[in-house]
Amino acid sequence: MTDIQDGPRTRTFSWPDPAVIAARVGTTSGLEMLQALRDGEIPAPPILQLVGATGIEVEEGQVTVFMPAQEYHYNPLGTVHGGVIATLLDTAAGCTVHSTLPAGTGYTSLDLNTRFIKPVTVKSGELRCTGSIISRGRRTAVAEARLVDERGTLLAHATSTCLIFELGGQ
Repeated sequence: MTDIQDGPRTRTFSWPDPAVIAARVGTTSGLEMLQALRDGEIPAPPILQLVGATGIEVEEGQVTVFMPAQEYHYNPLGTVHGGVIATLLDTAAGCTVHSTLPAGTGYTSLDLNTRFIKPVTVKSGELRCTGSIISRGRRTAVAEARLVDERGTLLAHATSTCLIFELGGQ
């Protein structure tokens, strides 16, 4: 076993009050809210800032989240932790469902079925995670998400079922 001589790395970030963002949910369509997020009119939620997401692309029924793979995502094996990958997959799938919802409607994830295909490291570069709708009904929606590296190689994919509901007090 070798001693690691390199000093510790640090990372600092800040985030907005999540209640301010949450208060906007349901006041516009999901697509309009995600477009406002994309355009910087509302701040990214804390989880996207925590993982270091750098942007999103939005259209109705499809959302893509971008994030460079970083050392601070690593597990003890020297690869990006599966929980970080699952977070990206869940975000892309859930936001894709959100992009189809009218004002006054919310959603929550019921499940996330994830398959890890290849290891993800800093050499993977900028990750692109794209969600798309498989099926959308009145009460549930099923979306899929695919995570690829900067060369377009599939790294992981997932499906998610979301419960759709009316928001109270709108």
